Amino acid sequence: MRTARSKVTRAVAALACAAAVLVPLRAAAASDGRAQDWRLTGKGQVSGELKLNNEGALTLAARHGSTAVLRPSGLGIRTAETDFSKGLRFAGRSDRKVHETYPTTTGRRTHHTSDASESTFTFRKDGRTLKVVIRVSADGLAYRYVLPDKGTVTVLGESTEYAVPPSADSFLLPYDNGRQDYESAHDHGKVADAKAGDYGYPSLFHIGSSWMLIEEADLNSSYGGSRLTLDSATDRFKLTLPDPAEVSGPGLTTPWRTMVIGDLATVTESDLPTDLAAPSKVADTSWIKPGKAAWSWWSDGQSPTSLDAQKKFVDFAAREGWEYILVDSGWSDSWMPELTAYAKEKGVGVWVWARWQTIDAQSERDRLFPLWKSWGIAGLKIDFLESDGQDRMRWYDAVFKDSARHKLMLNFHGATIPRGQERTWPQLMSTEAVKGAEGTRPKPGRQPFPAAHYTTLPFTRNLIGPMDFTPVTFTGVRPTSDAAELALSVVYESGVQHFADSVESYESRPLELKFLNQVPTVWDETKLVDGDPGDRAVLARRSGDTWYLGAITSGAARTLDEPLSFLGKGGWRIEMWKDGPDGKVVTETQEVTATSRLKVDVPKNGGFAAKLTKTG
Repeated sequence: MRTARSKVTRAVAALACAAAVLVPLRAAAASDGRAQDWRLTGKGQVSGELKLNNEGALTLAARHGSTAVLRPSGLGIRTAETDFSKGLRFAGRSDRKVHETYPTTTGRRTHHTSDASESTFTFRKDGRTLKVVIRVSADGLAYRYVLPDKGTVTVLGESTEYAVPPSADSFLLPYDNGRQDYESAHDHGKVADAKAGDYGYPSLFHIGSSWMLIEEADLNSSYGGSRLTLDSATDRFKLTLPDPAEVSGPGLTTPWRTMVIGDLATVTESDLPTDLAAPSKVADTSWIKPGKAAWSWWSDGQSPTSLDAQKKFVDFAAREGWEYILVDSGWSDSWMPELTAYAKEKGVGVWVWARWQTIDAQSERDRLFPLWKSWGIAGLKIDFLESDGQDRMRWYDAVFKDSARHKLMLNFHGATIPRGQERTWPQLMSTEAVKGAEGTRPKPGRQPFPAAHYTTLPFTRNLIGPMDFTPVTFTGVRPTSDAAELALSVVYESGVQHFADSVESYESRPLELKFLNQVPTVWDETKLVDGDPGDRAVLARRSGDTWYLGAITSGAARTLDEPLSFLGKGGWRIEMWKDGPDGKVVTETQEVTATSRLKVDVPKNGGFAAKLTKTG
């Protein structure tokens, strides 16, 4: 987030506003019960308004420039002792500037700068205190509740809601209450036409020329992971908690209720989820190494039961310079130490699959984590978590702590979405929480995903954290062209990128394999070159001095005409992998500059991948 000194909206308030970004529009006495409101301003076009009405209820509205992206929406929280959704009396405000720089091991970039203005509003009711902490920045607005009173806190629900304009275009993820694994395709349509019911984060909205992504950040074991519930009678999204009650110790601080706001490039490039997350709890991160992994299960479901099959994938990864293999469900204690020793000799690390119930108890983790580490295991793919409840969040926090202690990287499947934890626990390389390529394995009668699913994910699921889609499967049941499938290695971000096809499939495509052997999984910078959710996504990602381009489309054949203004000065050489006339991938090389435009003919559901290096 980036903000500058806030603008003073009323001359008489200039002295007070020099230290605060929340400017009182109506100066009522702090405890007289009359309505009050405050304007939220920051650098850029994001602004908001916090109101306390005559009944002591809070609402929040947000704008991007002149566009109202959020109508006045209820705030509040209900505990077993107090209903803080009404009857509040304003008791004070404090303000501070937030400026942080921090690293991450994964993401759209690995070095981040967060600039924001934060104000804490204190309200009282029946002798108890509610604090509402609000941050405003150039790329969004976020708030959270703090209950500082002593004693155990039992939260029964929140009054939090999001009154998005009914005319807004929306991309909503139907929430599966049974599995709670976020593995559905998005519904696209007007808010007014959306079905009532539960939706998972993030939810993306297009209001006029503005975009807003609603999500949650900085979740830990003190709370459950929430979701949105659309009330069709009011066209308002209400926040729903996963449990009948969330129980915490004194000083409860909820996760951030987060809105990334701006044009599509701002929303796509925003670091807001990690900006709002707690700082890293891992001092030494030298053992955390992102990379590419060969994964045998997708092409052969029985291969994880075979030592010889896994050695074959080790040999392939070693030949191509891939850092890891992933051994999925079915591996044996009897041969795993032999496999890890074999892989180590060839410079390849080994990840292994585990069902979460296997390491549910502390005693199980105390026994298995050091054992697996002694074999040389690099990381764990933990599966079938399927819950957003507070008990599961307590388990996540325990696993984060124990895996850091034993230097084991993590990848969660059948799991909840990341909410900024890759900053707090940098050994988190990826999370599934997506309708991914597991659903494209060759199978009689299986139909491909809609192509629009592929072109929606770069603007929804992948914006809230690393996404283990397991891409680049040329032999799968898929809508994408070969070049578009190759481009997923750039378009989809994941700290460990599991390329899921067989050894034979990759080796039969030497041009595509050449690109996969070069493409990184860690990025220094990301730029949205062109995009329209559900139609196309063109992203540029930089590693060192080299840029990579990935482009995917949904729908009819077309000519993509893309700017290269993200490039630095001087000349550049672009090597491009695109669909040829017969559907096979071909390469093409051009000399370009930052003022050039790149025109590429793509077939139906096509795309391209490219590498750009400096010349001279």
